[in-house]
Amino acid sequence: MRVDRDMLMRDFGVLVSTARDRVAALQSVAELLRSSGRYRWVGLYDVDRPEGTVTNIVWSGPGAPEYPTFPITKGLTGSAISTRKTVNVGDVTADPRYLTAFGTTRSEIIVPVLDQAGESVVGTIDVESEKPNAFPEEVQTILEACSKVIRPLWRR
Repeated sequence: MRVDRDMLMRDFGVLVSTARDRVAALQSVAELLRSSGRYRWVGLYDVDRPEGTVTNIVWSGPGAPEYPTFPITKGLTGSAISTRKTVNVGDVTADPRYLTAFGTTRSEIIVPVLDQAGESVVGTIDVESEKPNAFPEEVQTILEACSKVIRPLWRR
């Protein structure tokens, strides 16, 4: 992802500060993330601990998510939620935690969005690519910075 990190964070900051509609703002975030890295698919999710579910809010890509709602303990997302850390898998075919959404996905990164205190995962950023090892450390760092900038969109 050859991206001007500062410009991307500024764009996300503007989206958050001017948001009147949470879903519309998150849709813009998903589309901007997808285009900035030329990824096939980006999804943003809510985490509902009391219900034990993860639910897609918005997505940008060729199709809706295969699992729009799933248990909080499943998949790579479940791992990101339980550890409160990014899960970056260069070859999903070799990871038994992967929930197949698109048969051509080769790599996926799940970035948790933490609450203001940094204690609980309130959402996730899910980015998928048909290329193996699509998310080097610099991309992970950018996506983690993005999660902090867009965090206010998860206040309820």
